[in-house]
Amino acid sequence: MKSQVKSPEELKETVRKKYSEISEQGKDYNARSCCGTGGESTKVYNIMTDDYSEMKGYNADADLGLGCGLPTQFAKIKKGDYVIDLGSGAGNDCFVARHETGEKGKVLGIDFAQPMIKKARENADKLGFNNVEFRFGDIEDMPVSDNVADVVVSNCVLNLVPNKPKVFTDIFRVLKTGGHFSISDIVLEGELPEALREDAEMYAGCVAGAIQKEDYLKHIKKAGFENITIQKQKPIEIPNDILSIYLDEQEMAEFNEGGPGIYSITVFAQKPGGAKDKVTMLGSESAGICEPGSGCC
Repeated sequence: MKSQVKSPEELKETVRKKYSEISEQGKDYNARSCCGTGGESTKVYNIMTDDYSEMKGYNADADLGLGCGLPTQFAKIKKGDYVIDLGSGAGNDCFVARHETGEKGKVLGIDFAQPMIKKARENADKLGFNNVEFRFGDIEDMPVSDNVADVVVSNCVLNLVPNKPKVFTDIFRVLKTGGHFSISDIVLEGELPEALREDAEMYAGCVAGAIQKEDYLKHIKKAGFENITIQKQKPIEIPNDILSIYLDEQEMAEFNEGGPGIYSITVFAQKPGGAKDKVTMLGSESAGICEPGSGCC
């Protein structure tokens, strides 16, 4: 397939268009496709295997099956917290976070697809929540004041943003001193084939916008965060029926035999100034802090 090299602005518009369309699709279709876009797979694409349905606060109408993790499960949200969800979609993580904050907390969802904002507001109205708000805006330049949030969460969204360092800088800006984030995202170890890396559809499908894991963690540290910890990591498989849209048979064989490692990671990091939270990788009581380049992850 011929590459479709686009500018950051064009990529953002592609993502906006695709996720506006996704707002009208069912969860079953999204789960069989690559983050709801691109080719539909004949088996469930395991980027979607994390199941929210057992989490308190879960609302099926708000779950479009687009995530790659469960960041709210690890986000250490307390009663009364102010939580911001980046790329809030139909409101799934916001409603789970709202259960944790309680009635005295506040949850703000930010999304740059107006149909998603509309759907999320409709879901909040049906639930009767008056402390969950949805705002239209870019997560690189949030429509939020400085130093207001206790916790920021996001699920499989930053990989869709061309300027990832700017997102982490803005997260740092909106967090209170000692506040923290828990973000699930897609990262790489090794290079994607050119046809995947440069195709706009695959970019909107969560994978082509992913960057190297080491660089991802470096961006977090450079933004000023500390206590950086990978809370969970799992490998991601791209099914052959999706790969075949982009690669020929030989390229597919090479990709499957020795291609890059594609992972979903959930990362915790804290804005300096408060007491450090104890955070460990899932399943390990001694994982400790995972600094970029330390090799502990």
